[in-house]
Amino acid sequence: MDLKIKICGITNRDDALAAVDAGADALGFIFYKPSPRNLSREAAARIIQELPPFVTKVGVFVDSSEDFVRQTLAECGVDTLQFHGSESPEFCTRFGALKVWKAFRVQNRASLQALPAYQTDAWLLDSFAPDKLGGTGAAFNWDLAVEVWMLGRPIILAGGLSPDNVTDVVHRVRPYAVDVSSGVESAPGKKDQAKLRAFIQAARTA
Repeated sequence: MDLKIKICGITNRDDALAAVDAGADALGFIFYKPSPRNLSREAAARIIQELPPFVTKVGVFVDSSEDFVRQTLAECGVDTLQFHGSESPEFCTRFGALKVWKAFRVQNRASLQALPAYQTDAWLLDSFAPDKLGGTGAAFNWDLAVEVWMLGRPIILAGGLSPDNVTDVVHRVRPYAVDVSSGVESAPGKKDQAKLRAFIQAARTA
């Protein structure tokens, strides 16, 4: 199966279209107010309506209520849910046939104990930082990701990825997908188009 590439933290139309033109398979839209990449539902809907149908539109939520998630689905047109907070396994099953990805902040081997309880479509492994819930630009111990790969569920790898290291990381971990945000930015929420193209090309070469 070909590696999938997700560009997360999209905040504007130009970045979204540039990512698609460069070959991204999925775009992430963050609905979490403390994030510097937070987007209103109205802004996300305007961007999503201009995207081609084959691009996966991922709504990223952090401990949101079920009502907020459902309202966002109704207004924006996202087709995949990514839960990045402390959502329970039961909460992640409430949204019918929609694809659901559960994110885990990997600090050490003990961080992996919760994974098997989440029978979601994929597990997203991100770096742990005490003051951030993603977009840290920091890597974690990718040997732990190899251990998760052996559990047999699709892995989306995030945290500290960049054009410089993504090829090596893909060879090492063999994830279903890679997910990048700050590694292709010139500033939080603003993508650097040269870095976008370099990242996607490097990931494809792997």
